[in-house]
Amino acid sequence: MDERINRIGFIIKKKFLISLLIGFMLLGTFIGSFGFTSTMFVLPIGGIGDFHVTFDKLEGKGFSMSPRFGRSDDSTDDTSIRSSFQSVTIYGLHLYKDFKLPTGEWIRVNIHANQPTEIEGLIQDARFIEANLQLDGMAMNQSSEDTDVLTNWIQNEQTVTITNGEMVTDYLFQNMITLNGAEFSIEMLSEYQANEPSAS
Repeated sequence: MDERINRIGFIIKKKFLISLLIGFMLLGTFIGSFGFTSTMFVLPIGGIGDFHVTFDKLEGKGFSMSPRFGRSDDSTDDTSIRSSFQSVTIYGLHLYKDFKLPTGEWIRVNIHANQPTEIEGLIQDARFIEANLQLDGMAMNQSSEDTDVLTNWIQNEQTVTITNGEMVTDYLFQNMITLNGAEFSIEMLSEYQANEPSAS
């Protein structure tokens, strides 16, 4: 009986390691191809829980912001702010996501960009935003015939500058992104460190 249990456990562990290795190989292929072009088109990221975005400075054009109610993914908070930009330049971008492995351990997948990141057609749903804002040409308009003042509004600005930004988002979409000088890394975390702000 014990021998059978050990054998089944070994087979499951072996299959998991093979699947994990294949996943890292595919990720490596993706990163390699991305590194040659530095540009991707129509890139949605969502449905995988919260992920974090920090940056030194963001310069955006064609900015609008509106409330959003309802789940974008599996997060427990149903309320977020949807912001969209026609074009964005981001300096010092750091995007990371924490994953829990079947073994119970946590890993953090990091993407750092040490050169300016150019994005066209950015849409994001953020549940938490901490930053310094500078707006130009602000206007607030009625977004629909709905009489609910909590949802029936949209805020538009011609340009926006955001510094020292930190966001917790559950959805991102870009028509095109040019990520120059990108560095990808994976680090092991303790359970306490998981989903905590990154030190870098």
